[in-house]
Amino acid sequence: VQLQACGGGLVQAGGSLRLSCAASGRPFSGWTMGWFRQAPGKEREFVGALIWSGVSTYYAESVKGRFTIFRDSAKNTMYLQMNSLKPEDTGVYYCAADNRIPPPTDWRVHDYWGKGTLVTVSS
Repeated sequence: VQLQACGGGLVQAGGSLRLSCAASGRPFSGWTMGWFRQAPGKEREFVGALIWSGVSTYYAESVKGRFTIFRDSAKNTMYLQMNSLKPEDTGVYYCAADNRIPPPTDWRVHDYWGKGTLVTVSS
């Protein structure tokens, strides 16, 4: 499984950014894919996830109503649309894949990771 995340950048508070994660290496039906983030000096934390072949999505409370996860199956790509960004959303964002449903929210149990992409939200 290979995952490649991109789309990070610098944005002002209140702005929007869209991250993407291109997945390859196997069919992902029955898998979940998710986003995690890690702020400087903090532990990596769950942001949200989706079931690749389903409709369910899962979000951390801190991003509910502001972030949306969706996928383009034809492109094997997952997206994280981030709106109303806050300075506390700053961090390195990682995408992860897992063959368990529901998706694990503990980053330590994930085996497949993409390289992170940095999101910086200025106040």
